[in-house]
Amino acid sequence: MSRHNFNEVEKKWQSKWESEHTFKVEVDQAKPKSYVLEMLPYPSGKLHMGHVRNYTLGDVLSRYKKQKGFNVMHPMGWDSFGLPAENAAMQHDTHPGKWTYENIDFMRQQIKSLGMSYDWDREIATCHPKYFKHEQQMFIDFLKKGLAYRKESLVNWDPVENTVLANEQVVDGKGWRSGAVVELKKLNQWFLKITDYSEELIAGLKEITDWPEKVRTMQNNWIGKSQGMTIVFPVDNSDQVVEIFTTRPDTFFGASFIGISPNHAIALDLAKDNKDLAKFIEECNQTDTSEEAVAKAEKKGVDTGLRVKHHITGDLLPIYVANFVLMGYGTGAVYGVPAHDQRDFEFATKYKLPIIEVVKPLDYKGDDFKINDEAYTTYESVHFNSQFLNGLTVVEAKEKMMTYMEEHKIGRRETNYRLHDWGVSRQRYWGCPVPIVYCDEHGAVPVNSSDLPITLPDDVEFKSAGNPLENHPTWKHTTCPTCGKPAIRETDTFDTFFESSWYFLRYLDPRNEEQAFAQDKAKYWMNVDHYIGGVEHAVMHLLYARFFNLALRDCGYLDSSMESFEPFKALLTQGMICHETYKDEDGNWVFPDDVIKLNDGTYQHAKTRKKVTIGRVEKMSKSKKNVVDPDFIIRSYGADTARMFVVSDSPPDRDLEWTESGADGCWRFLNRVWRMVEEKSDIIQNIADQDSASFTGETKKIYSLIHKTIFAVEEELPQFQYNKIIARIRELTNSLSSMSLDDDHSQYVYKFGMEAVTRLLNPITPHITEEIWEVLFKKKTQLSQTPWIEYDKNFLVDDTVTIAIQVNGKVRNTLEVPKDISKEDLEKIALDDEKIKNNIAGKTIRKVIVVPARIVNIVAN
Repeated sequence: MSRHNFNEVEKKWQSKWESEHTFKVEVDQAKPKSYVLEMLPYPSGKLHMGHVRNYTLGDVLSRYKKQKGFNVMHPMGWDSFGLPAENAAMQHDTHPGKWTYENIDFMRQQIKSLGMSYDWDREIATCHPKYFKHEQQMFIDFLKKGLAYRKESLVNWDPVENTVLANEQVVDGKGWRSGAVVELKKLNQWFLKITDYSEELIAGLKEITDWPEKVRTMQNNWIGKSQGMTIVFPVDNSDQVVEIFTTRPDTFFGASFIGISPNHAIALDLAKDNKDLAKFIEECNQTDTSEEAVAKAEKKGVDTGLRVKHHITGDLLPIYVANFVLMGYGTGAVYGVPAHDQRDFEFATKYKLPIIEVVKPLDYKGDDFKINDEAYTTYESVHFNSQFLNGLTVVEAKEKMMTYMEEHKIGRRETNYRLHDWGVSRQRYWGCPVPIVYCDEHGAVPVNSSDLPITLPDDVEFKSAGNPLENHPTWKHTTCPTCGKPAIRETDTFDTFFESSWYFLRYLDPRNEEQAFAQDKAKYWMNVDHYIGGVEHAVMHLLYARFFNLALRDCGYLDSSMESFEPFKALLTQGMICHETYKDEDGNWVFPDDVIKLNDGTYQHAKTRKKVTIGRVEKMSKSKKNVVDPDFIIRSYGADTARMFVVSDSPPDRDLEWTESGADGCWRFLNRVWRMVEEKSDIIQNIADQDSASFTGETKKIYSLIHKTIFAVEEELPQFQYNKIIARIRELTNSLSSMSLDDDHSQYVYKFGMEAVTRLLNPITPHITEEIWEVLFKKKTQLSQTPWIEYDKNFLVDDTVTIAIQVNGKVRNTLEVPKDISKEDLEKIALDDEKIKNNIAGKTIRKVIVVPARIVNIVAN
């Protein structure tokens, strides 16, 4: 018996797929298309097990779709601009490009060693000039269309990365990558008008029903559509006005102060002559301004001395600069209703401002309702102490107040959005240069298309603080495209999310130097049918990509007759891979490979001999040293084992715990499959086809199980239920291994069963199954090129049923009988059964209850 040598077999088939261009694809109008895509990786240097799971999830589906007759687009590329390359350049004294391309070369080989079915002819790297040339042209086209503009703006400044962050890149008040507390700073920045598409982005969420509800909700909340009133307050004894936006105009009678953001125009103007206010604003700009942090932080403010008059009551309301009022939503000003907003309540309590109750619980009878230690915020309430709103519910009062305000010219109805335009300027070197020059005479001028791409200088240094492009002695000096006079290049580069917002379109036409992609190819391939990646991209990448598709449509890149402009039809957000953590007695994290188990059941560090304790199962992390190297797994067990394990133990959207015993179990199962074919190769290669209509007994039952398994796999595989599929295949192999191969019928069923096992496993474990197919089944066509195995629907429905035989309500035996057996015959078979006879011996049968296809219950005493 030959041994399955996974090292040789996997290299053989990877070479064969590459040399024979097995997965190369072109437009084919005669076939239905399927575009399967995993989110492209950043070339950090090495794959981790999360990559393996992500790519395997897509690869299994891609291989299946190909065998089902689809024209499958399954590409791979590299999201290769970004700050880590600059950090590596400084750390290793190398160029970011050299570091990036070396990492790409290494990681490409790692991915190929996993046997992924990518069309490598479509590989892209977003840092390549032939890629970003086209996005520079897109930006110019956006500018012409009015979708790009430059303005001075209050931006999120990451003091560690020394660059601007988009709102979506600020997580809990900190930089999404550095973790540093973000500061507010005014800079001239380039923006894309994503807000022009707010309504279309919201409407599109109803179309993408094959996205997780959680992700759609996150996007809807981030866009944050709200309807309310904009109210204008003239400042008393001044020509200034304060505009506020509120979604609760019904609480107007409860207003006792006006709060403005530290970066509101009035606050900044007053700060010029008020050192205390200026210091307060500076402190606010250096603190966490996330919603969660603001809710928890102490509410502070500075009384400006300014007052506005309440439009209805005539009361004078003080204007405070307040640390909990942000410029990021509405107008940067609010009217405070301390009785019915917790932040307002905390602020009013601190500064002893009036607290006026104007809504109360629906079942509260009197008009003396008072709050105690916190604001009353229940929406299902009724108004009191509110003049003409008294007795109305919140919904009724909102409508009546908005009508009143409109009639009395107090305010206007408005729809507001939490979403802001996307700031795309970054003060870094390793990114796509913004194709703009600044001329003293003509201002900001786009570069001529014929001069694209604008590339980065190679002779750059990173030791000085600030933007390396700004510090470069010559690169930024150029001439104006309009007048030819001296001009200065824009030294900012694009946010790296710019590249990942359209890469899925470049895959369709990756070597087209004249266009980003041909429109007819986009019309054939788009939209992406299955998109797979982490839920951490729910807002940023996925929202930007949706916006880009709409903007490219409006700029003529995409055919306006396309059925949908949602880029990703179905989305799978896979769970993380977790592993046990280990710490030594000093509290240091320990690599799993350095832990040994002693005879007394305790653990010890193999090198230091210090006691080790096992911690929680957590996400694999370099910092916690609980990572598993994919290369080590491939060397030890093979790529097929790695692929099988990462999809076998849990649904794809849930976390998976990596265990060596689990990997070992997959390895042993695959070797068992090899042996089950190899040991019976004489039967498999020589048994003739048999007439399935003549199968009986156990042979027929197993033959039916084979077809049921094929059917179930075909149902579950497109739903990514790979763990269920593997469990079914294991069950089938157990049934096949129990067969007594003593006649032609059983031998044929065994052969057919092992062929089914091999073919059903192929998308998951392609190397060993291709080898079995070729070497043991003697097939000449690659399994990857062979149509998917078909089931016989006649064997999906059993013609027998298993009946429980009870005596006095307790099951004493089970019998398999024809499905259409009569009640009389079923009763006779039950009474004639030897076990039942023994059980009722000496008893008198009082009654026999027969429920067809379910049970027979014999009552005897």
